[in-house]
Amino acid sequence: MKIRVEDGLPYITVSLTYRGQSLQIEKALLDTGSAGTVFSADSVLAIGLQYEMSDIVHRIRGVGGAEFVYSKQIDRLAVDNLEVRDFEVEIGAMDYGFEIDGIVGLDFLLQIGALIDLAHLEIGAGVSDK
Repeated sequence: MKIRVEDGLPYITVSLTYRGQSLQIEKALLDTGSAGTVFSADSVLAIGLQYEMSDIVHRIRGVGGAEFVYSKQIDRLAVDNLEVRDFEVEIGAMDYGFEIDGIVGLDFLLQIGALIDLAHLEIGAGVSDK
């Protein structure tokens, strides 16, 4: 899959499935510096992924500050044909001062065995032979 660079940041498109409903997240930041994967509450509402009383709420911190998020188990998260099933994501406001629908973090990238090829602006798995 191609990586798009916008305003100096790497973005990819991911497919998210929750309770059988799927959604394409077009503007997901590819972030090896983020331990977890986070999605904007507004961007996932269309498939019914919303806060429920039983959800665990916690505070996360990053370079941009701290925010409260809740955790959800989703059916599937994928980048092209690289996928993880029964994957835990965090959902939050993601009010960082620029438009973003999600952050794909190291937790997901490690599970798919991601190979990030910055010379060709591609993400895949396995050993590059380019």
